[in-house]
Amino acid sequence: MVVGILFLSILIPANLTANPIYVYTEPDGVIRFSNKPPEGNTKAKVFRPGSGAFSHYSSLGRRRSFAPRLFPDRYKGSIDLYSSEFGIDPDLVRAVIHAESAFNPRAVSPKGALGLMQIMPFNLKRFKVRDPFEPGQNIRGGVFFLSMLKERYRGNTRLMLAAYNAGEGAVTRYGGIPPYPETRQYVTRVLELYQRYRSSSG
Repeated sequence: MVVGILFLSILIPANLTANPIYVYTEPDGVIRFSNKPPEGNTKAKVFRPGSGAFSHYSSLGRRRSFAPRLFPDRYKGSIDLYSSEFGIDPDLVRAVIHAESAFNPRAVSPKGALGLMQIMPFNLKRFKVRDPFEPGQNIRGGVFFLSMLKERYRGNTRLMLAAYNAGEGAVTRYGGIPPYPETRQYVTRVLELYQRYRSSSG
């Protein structure tokens, strides 16, 4: 990979190689070289031609530094319906969907999580989801899971989100939010999005 990037830096004009080159692997295993940072929960190596050095990049962490576009009306009917049914704030549901899939109903994570709310295959039966790529079913399953977590953690939103990301077992094992960078970034990001969705609807 290093050789490939150095080769690119030779071929591309100097005014272009002054910008960083992001190198990351797609879920299908394809290695991408881009002058734009990857979207989604993607980690990448950043090659800076001027210094000839690599650094690390995480799009999950980077999103905290700017305000992404909100989608308050997307799947509004299903979100409002199931949020009311299970007693979850619809803006929290929007924040989770935004962080999990950016409202892409066909999203599949490298770990195999599916659909809008990124439900793992082993949870489909548990959440009564037959087709994880059908938005209504996926939202219902994800909101149902959030309601279970709300009851388990007595409404503690931070613990709910930590368990949604890392699993209930990890929260139990560590007696709180697990010390995983991904999970801690996830909780922070969802809470930030939650506040923004609440403000936009207020």
